[in-house]
Amino acid sequence: MLGRIAIPASFRPVGDVRGLRVVLTGAGRGLGELLTHAFSRAGAKVALVARTEREVKSVAAAVPGPTLVFCGDVRDAEFNEEVADATVSEWGGVDVWICNAGISPIVAGPVETAPAEWREVIDVNLTGAFLGARAAARVMGDGGRVIFTGSVLGERPGRGLAAYSASKAGLVGMAKALALDLAPSGITVNVVAPGWFDSPLTEGWKNNERLSGSIREHTALKRWGQPTDLVGAYLFLASEAAAFLTGAVVNVDGGYLLT
Repeated sequence: MLGRIAIPASFRPVGDVRGLRVVLTGAGRGLGELLTHAFSRAGAKVALVARTEREVKSVAAAVPGPTLVFCGDVRDAEFNEEVADATVSEWGGVDVWICNAGISPIVAGPVETAPAEWREVIDVNLTGAFLGARAAARVMGDGGRVIFTGSVLGERPGRGLAAYSASKAGLVGMAKALALDLAPSGITVNVVAPGWFDSPLTEGWKNNERLSGSIREHTALKRWGQPTDLVGAYLFLASEAAAFLTGAVVNVDGGYLLT
C-alpha cells in the first residue's frame, strides 16, 4: 500500500514574479510590449531590449516598475553579452531571460524566397534566441529561467512559410538541447508556442475572410486568441511554480494543433 504524500504548509504561488529581474527582447511592440506591462505590473524589474529606441523608451515610460532600456540587434553576440553584463551591474543578476524578438513570416514559395530573406528570418528568430540564451546562461544563478517565444507554425507549417516555420521548429529542438545543457546549473528552458492571435502581425490573415474562417474552423475553441490569453503562460514559466518544468513546449493555441 502506498504511503501518504507529505503535505507542505504552503505551495509556491503560480505566476508570482515579484522582485524578479527579467530581460525581455522584442519589447518595443506587440507581444513584447504586452509582456513588459504584465511583468512590471506583477512586480518584476524588466530590462527592455529592442532595435527601435523611440518605441522601447515609450514602453518603458508607460509601466510602473523599474526598467532598463537597451537598443540593439539580437543577432549581435556582443550586444547580448552587454545586455547581460549591464543588467547584472544595475540589478545584481538576471533571473529570467525571455527570447521574444522575432520577425513575421515571409509568405513565399521556395523559388520566390531570396537567400537573404531566408537568412534574415533564421538569424533573427533562431540565432538571436540562441545568443540571448547563451548570454543568460553565463550570468544566471541557480534556478534561472530561459523562455523562448515559438509558434504553432513550427509544428504545423503552412504554404509559403518555410523560413518562419523552420526558425520556430528549430527553437523547439534548441530549447530541449539547452534544457539538458543547463540543467546542472538549475536553469530551466521552455517554449511558449502561440497559436493564431489577433495582433498587428496577423492582420493579413485576420482581414481575409477565407483565411480567418479557416483558422477559426481549425481552432478547437472556434475563435482567435486575444493577446492577454498569452500572458499567463509566461508568468507561470518564470515563477517558482514551474521550477520542475524544463524542455517543454506550452502551446497556447485554443486547440489549433488538435484539429
